[in-house]
Amino acid sequence: MKKAFLVPIALALAAFLALPLPGQSAPLSQRIESKREQVEAKKQREGVLTSTIQRYDNQIDGLQGEIDNTQQRLGVVQRDLDNERAELERVRDSLEAARDRLERARAKLEIAQEGLADRLVELYKADQPDALTVVLEADGFSDLLERTDFLERISDQDREIVERVRILRARYEKQEARLGELEKAKETSAAQILRQRDEIADSRDRLSSAQGELRVVRNSRSGVLASVREGRQRMESDLDELEAEQARVTQQLQSTSALPAGPITKGTGSLIYPVNGTFTSPFGFRWGRLHAGIDLAAPVGTPIRAADSGTVVIAAFTGGYGNYTCIQHSGSLSTCYGHQSSFATSAGASVSQGQVIGTVGNTGNSTGPHLHFETR
Repeated sequence: MKKAFLVPIALALAAFLALPLPGQSAPLSQRIESKREQVEAKKQREGVLTSTIQRYDNQIDGLQGEIDNTQQRLGVVQRDLDNERAELERVRDSLEAARDRLERARAKLEIAQEGLADRLVELYKADQPDALTVVLEADGFSDLLERTDFLERISDQDREIVERVRILRARYEKQEARLGELEKAKETSAAQILRQRDEIADSRDRLSSAQGELRVVRNSRSGVLASVREGRQRMESDLDELEAEQARVTQQLQSTSALPAGPITKGTGSLIYPVNGTFTSPFGFRWGRLHAGIDLAAPVGTPIRAADSGTVVIAAFTGGYGNYTCIQHSGSLSTCYGHQSSFATSAGASVSQGQVIGTVGNTGNSTGPHLHFETR
């Protein structure tokens, strides 16, 4: 009675694993496998995005190094430019001071010229013909100062005044010319440094712009990565729930559906009966075709034993046989087991007589739970 009560429960739990859950379109096992594939795809996508982002980070860091180096160069050149401009200002200040001194010297020269003019009048009155000749033959006041005849006619005091004025004027004119040349050189140098600074600044700006574009792309990929990671975490949570549900159902199935294999029953030869079930169909023709084995009815989940030792050559779903296992015992003898609900072995495995190789089921062309057993 207890056994009869457990069998429906076991069947229901087995169906729960094999059939879709309410509101779902695929069995639990298929949904778990599908979810695992989706999680793996998300992980691969995460790996690709992570590598891409790392590549962008490396490029951004590389550009930052170039920007830092360019900024240092720009600082050096800017200091050179500041120094050159300061030097230019000092030269201009010196030039302005020299020009002021030259103006003062010119003013003094005008005063000296007026004094000499008065002196010429006195010379003319004292020695009119000779003095007049000297004045008339001169090309100008400067030439007059250079004429020896004139210098010989003026006093030592007059000569000292003229010489002093001439020296001062020449000195200031020379200083003005030298400072003017220096001013032009400094302006040229400052202009060159300014161009160099602007070129470096343009280079820095281009690097900063490229870095900014990379950051935009990197941040975009980071957003995609965050979305993919969030999706993967949701899928992993769903997968955990599915696997927990599967484990719960499996545990219940194992606790309620474990049917005993029963005692081993010997056949007429060396083989044993694979199950202790009810004989329902013999070997022979039925419904117009050959039934090449016997049928033994038993509840779904009843363990199936290997009729003899050998090697598993087939363990797969095979047409009307459903889940089908064949064991090669010798070169001329094999045994096969059809309509199983599950396998407990696999192709290529060695089994011993009496070893459980599967469970009774109703797969393939079957009208109810039973084992189709045949020899070949």
